[in-house]
Amino acid sequence: MSSGAEAAADGRLRCPWGLSTEDYLTYHDTEWGRPVHGDDALFERLCLEAFQSGLSWLTILRRREGFRTAFAGFSIPAVALFTDADRERLLADVGIIRNRAKIDATMANAKVLADWQGGELDELIWSYAPDPATRPAPRTLGDVPAVTAESTALSKDLKKRGLRFIGPTTAYALMQACGLVDDHLVDCVARGTEA
Repeated sequence: MSSGAEAAADGRLRCPWGLSTEDYLTYHDTEWGRPVHGDDALFERLCLEAFQSGLSWLTILRRREGFRTAFAGFSIPAVALFTDADRERLLADVGIIRNRAKIDATMANAKVLADWQGGELDELIWSYAPDPATRPAPRTLGDVPAVTAESTALSKDLKKRGLRFIGPTTAYALMQACGLVDDHLVDCVARGTEA
């Protein structure tokens, strides 16, 4: 049976997934579902969601600072200049997920995005945000989709433009994490927060 919002130690209701660790609670309360803008910031989220594919988000969350260090703060121009030597450095870096396909996709995506106009990635991603009035607030985790028509369209558009490792499920996780949709449960204290 799907679970609705549950009380945390402070007695306030939250999405159940946010209660298992302090790392998740902080991420849930302060980041997940909050609007993210800026090409580099969205590139970071895009990369981290790709690295998370097949893994727990907690694994990525706990290594996020290592990823930021390894990938030059996710500066698109900086990562676009990465070389084969950087690839080897990344494959040896225990502070990140050392998956060759994901590392290669991150480097290739930066090269593609480096040719875009400033703000173009932000504008493209946010153009797929659905009208909140058309999305009822989820009551339980079972009401939260893994893929939507918008995430499928966003994935197709990004792939058409040369980006890799961004399927519809990854695209939807990005949309959730970056505030394009608010999938906090209806009774969750973080629902509707913008800070």
